[in-house]
Amino acid sequence: MHKKLIVSSIAAMLACGAGNALAAPDWGKVPSKKITVFYPGVSPIEWITKGTEHGGAKGMKKGESCASCHDEEAADMGKKMVTGQKLEPKVIKGKAGSIPVTVQAANDGANLYMRFTWKQPAASGGGDDKENAVKLAFMLEDNKIERANLSGCWETCHQDSRTMPEGKDDKKTKYVTGGSVASGKYYDLLQWKSKGKPADGYVADKRVMEGGKGLIEAKGEQKGDTWTVTFTRKLAGGGEGDIAMASGKVYNFGFAIHDDHAAGRFHHVSLGYTLGIDAKADITAGK
Repeated sequence: MHKKLIVSSIAAMLACGAGNALAAPDWGKVPSKKITVFYPGVSPIEWITKGTEHGGAKGMKKGESCASCHDEEAADMGKKMVTGQKLEPKVIKGKAGSIPVTVQAANDGANLYMRFTWKQPAASGGGDDKENAVKLAFMLEDNKIERANLSGCWETCHQDSRTMPEGKDDKKTKYVTGGSVASGKYYDLLQWKSKGKPADGYVADKRVMEGGKGLIEAKGEQKGDTWTVTFTRKLAGGGEGDIAMASGKVYNFGFAIHDDHAAGRFHHVSLGYTLGIDAKADITAGK
């Protein structure tokens, strides 16, 4: 009996410890940053860097990031593209040009917690993903990909990918030029979907939606007109395509929302920002 009591007590303490380790932060006390995701139209990395139509190509060559120029005008850019004024040959009538999102991050020494909150825009009814009304994904990059600190996730967006006007191969997904997991030139990708299992993968020479072991939980809910999506990810990662994150380090970060049953490129995206683990960045995941 005495041994049973000891075992039960140890089990209870371990369970309690595990529960504390996975306890979500008090989000009311976590700093937030407002980031506007916008409709990007057909603006692949090739369009951004060639310089004949996008003046920012010169700035990038000088080390200026997309966010440093466009952070405050993301909504205006989205409006031009979603209405077909610029870079969009296939207009979806009634689609929102941009979505303001509140982003928060925290860590407990073992796990990274990310929280995204936004108000649901008016529906257009033009999406092709019939199963998922909403998807949210974010990508992390460990300062290995050239320009990732400037262009964010745009290094994965190419003019020959499927659903792009020049895309001829329906199987060609997002990719990184010269990317591979072995070289460290890849993006760690996590995705929550309103229906079905979340994804834990990466984007290297192609997009892979599995293989990661860092994601502990991804959940979302809609209350009234407000969506809230939270992720819990092991800092250490541990699977294929998982970036091992550590206190004091800063990573490149970007996210996208597939709103209103959107599929493929018809999403809303953020510019590129930085995420610091106990370190100063655009978004700091403090303890």
